[in-house]
Amino acid sequence: MDAISVIRTKRDRGELSPEQIDWVIDAYTRGEVADEQMSSLAMAILLNGMNRTEIARWTAAMIASGERMDFSSLSRPTADKHSTGGVGDKITLPLAPLVAACGAAVPQLSGRGLGHTGGTLDKLESIPGWRALLSNEEMLHVLDTTGAVICAAGDGLAPADKKLYALRDVTGTVEAIPLIASSIMSKKIAEGTGSLVLDVKVGSGAFMKTIEDARELASTMVALGTDSGVKTVALLTDMSTPLGLTAGNALEVRESVEVLAGGGPADVVELTVALAREMLDTAGIKDADPAKALADGTAMDVWRRMIAAQGGDPDAILPVAREQHVVTAPASGVLTRLDAYAVGVAAWRLGAGRARKEDPVQAGAGVELHAKPGETVTAGQPLLTLHTDTPEKFDYALKSLDAAWDIAPSGTAHQPTPIVLDRIA
Repeated sequence: MDAISVIRTKRDRGELSPEQIDWVIDAYTRGEVADEQMSSLAMAILLNGMNRTEIARWTAAMIASGERMDFSSLSRPTADKHSTGGVGDKITLPLAPLVAACGAAVPQLSGRGLGHTGGTLDKLESIPGWRALLSNEEMLHVLDTTGAVICAAGDGLAPADKKLYALRDVTGTVEAIPLIASSIMSKKIAEGTGSLVLDVKVGSGAFMKTIEDARELASTMVALGTDSGVKTVALLTDMSTPLGLTAGNALEVRESVEVLAGGGPADVVELTVALAREMLDTAGIKDADPAKALADGTAMDVWRRMIAAQGGDPDAILPVAREQHVVTAPASGVLTRLDAYAVGVAAWRLGAGRARKEDPVQAGAGVELHAKPGETVTAGQPLLTLHTDTPEKFDYALKSLDAAWDIAPSGTAHQPTPIVLDRIA
């Protein structure tokens, strides 16, 4: 086998054989296939796709590149959740402790930012002392003692995906459905969770721009999970507008704590509770009320224990960006659109995301929203606040916000888009 022949097969719209897939994944993991060669193959897959047989084999090869975890020693059923990525999507932060408070164990292996979308680990690392990297033994201990853990996949878990995940982020190949499906499901199957709920985002701020593409991705992942013995369901959720009122690392942690304290934006609360109910149902827990656990502080208690167990200080003051720039409404009326993709790119350009896989992120960078679609605004009032430590980035971020919103005359009716668009099981 050689990398060039594998690349040519997919470049010419051919079907990769099982032997080609097994070889290229193994060789890339070992360093025999170079980053630039895998980048070329990833682009060919983005442009020409893969069939179900190829995707299943690619996923199996990713799993086989490392170890598989086992949570059978836990006294609770396990349930995990994965989002395909969005803008302001901080749902994992309140969701994991909420589901744990209701009786399930939540082994949440999360990732870093991809393109314009935020990364759960980047957000949590804005908490002083918090550690994303845990050994398998540490992960199991935190899970056993607190009920929930949010951490990075260990080096032994699907190491092929760890390399490819970072490469996709900086080569314009994040949106490839076969690579998204295999990346997510290889980690989740290898992780050993008993059940899985997928939050597949749809809209301008998502990698899946259309409901048809989102259904294809969701169906592919549900099939991969089910065939591997993991009870899997997917919700298709709206990502045309940012979730909540913040997009950025420390900004989203603050908002998540507000949700755990019984407040927070209504859309974040709604989606958190909806996903919690799905996770509890797939785990076989029928009598818990996640809305009650969120309102009475039980979930907050689990959050504090979980953060402390990973070295973080739940009472620490979170980082704040040194510089702010306020964007005001250009006219009075009803805000009818606030584009999630534009806000995500602005946050990324301000320093909340990466241009290269080795780049650091700014904990305090991001975008704060002062209005959401459907609300009335007045000319000159704050619409967005941009946060960064590097004010020279403001002009570049502002360019992404050109035509990012629509303001209609006062009295214009606005029909909100439902957060949950569909369910696939």
